[in-house]
Amino acid sequence: MSDTTLRFETLEALRARVDAWRQGGDRIVLVPTMGALHAGHLALVAHAKAIGRRAVVSIFVNPTQFGPNEDFARYPRDTETDLGLLSRAGADAAWLPSVETMYPSGFSTRIEPGPAAEGLCGAVRPGHFSGVATVVTKLINQVRPDVALFGEKDFQQLQVIRSVVRDLDLAVTIEGVPTLRETDGLALSSRNRYLDPRERAIAPRLHAVLADMAGRLAHGAEAAPLVAEGIAVLEAAGFGPVQYLEVRDAHTLAPVARVEREARVLVAAYLGRTRLIDNVAVVPV
Repeated sequence: MSDTTLRFETLEALRARVDAWRQGGDRIVLVPTMGALHAGHLALVAHAKAIGRRAVVSIFVNPTQFGPNEDFARYPRDTETDLGLLSRAGADAAWLPSVETMYPSGFSTRIEPGPAAEGLCGAVRPGHFSGVATVVTKLINQVRPDVALFGEKDFQQLQVIRSVVRDLDLAVTIEGVPTLRETDGLALSSRNRYLDPRERAIAPRLHAVLADMAGRLAHGAEAAPLVAEGIAVLEAAGFGPVQYLEVRDAHTLAPVARVEREARVLVAAYLGRTRLIDNVAVVPV
């Protein structure tokens, strides 16, 4: 790793460096990640550098947001490769807390987010958003950034974080960044590396189904028949189970029967052993 990205493993050292930057008048932007970095993460770093003087990237695979039968143990980890990518991307600091740093002995506080966490991933992954809300709040308090960036691929997560920041009066601006995709439409994700060649060839159907639904919803089609059709198409393509395929209001995440203002079509589906999520915006015409 070059000298361009500073590596921090203790909170004291991180805060000393960030405080010095802040005292020098630098605007600080946080990019929270779980590592296994790809071009989507690096696009967040580039955006951070465009809107702020200092980009701080956290790498922490958060155990509290994984359920007992989920992929915490096999979640891809390659810290040294990640650090090399961050250096080439121009990140100023990498924050690499241990589990013991984030959740020391006696840690007992969790944040339970409100309505934004209900349904969708919140329904099929109990406790997930409590883990997300808690760790993100800790990261914000540790780094004390002016802005924190999150990709729109995890759209419900983005809305949960916005609600937590609003409700707890956290002094940070949350900004969503559009999803980066492969040329065939597949949303970039660290979990894509789980896909075998056959599954990788099927995976772009996920976005294709969402895009088709979004186009018809924008012209006034009812949601329910399109959802049923979309699930059938995905299952026929080889996805399953489809955990959810829903149309939700883009601001409140309330279910939508017919799109009258900006909405999102959101999906979570397994392809083999790999759980993929995606969403597409719907703007009525």
